[in-house]
Amino acid sequence: MAEQLIFDLPKRTALGRGDFFVSSANVLAVTRLDDTETWPNTKLALTGPEGAGKSHLAHDWSKANHGHVMLTADLPSADIPGIATALAVEIPDAPMPRAEEEALFHLHNHMIAQNLPLLLIARTPPARWTITLPDLKSRMQATDVVQIEAPDEALLSAMLVKLFTDRQLQIDPNLIPWLVTHSERSFAAINRLVVALDAEALAQKRAITRPLARRVLDKLDEERR
Repeated sequence: MAEQLIFDLPKRTALGRGDFFVSSANVLAVTRLDDTETWPNTKLALTGPEGAGKSHLAHDWSKANHGHVMLTADLPSADIPGIATALAVEIPDAPMPRAEEEALFHLHNHMIAQNLPLLLIARTPPARWTITLPDLKSRMQATDVVQIEAPDEALLSAMLVKLFTDRQLQIDPNLIPWLVTHSERSFAAINRLVVALDAEALAQKRAITRPLARRVLDKLDEERR
């Protein structure tokens, strides 16, 4: 059977709090983000594995606090003394250039001096970040940390529903628990699974069924090995 050409069209991603499923894996993170008054020195680091929903929570948090979400790459050109709102900053996995470290250092000091909430988002806790600027390193390591834990079955099920909805894919609800049982149980794996299911369904011009899902899971298992 000739395969259909696949176009990588942009997908709509829902980022509201109503689109975020709270479970035992992330309830502590959600609770801490909802109460900035308890953050030591007005700052908090939110950590967790790939696909855990850190960016989702950060955007929701910044909206609720009338703030913004920035990358460290944006900081050197930012008007740091003029910042007067809450701010979330995504910390990269790779080492930051010196200019970004210096800008983050100045931002950190400015936010504390102005008593403004600063949320730092990363996969790993600050003690494991590769930072060469000593003053910045000590300040980051002194940041309180809240972590999104490994996903439980309820959270994985909710993630599948959300990801299928984001891609406007209709799926038999009874397939969700089967997918959770047979897939690798991680945030990143669930994201990869939905992308692969979408691509396979498009290529085969078929609905996402258990046989199609089984083929996709077998292929992902082979790639992982």
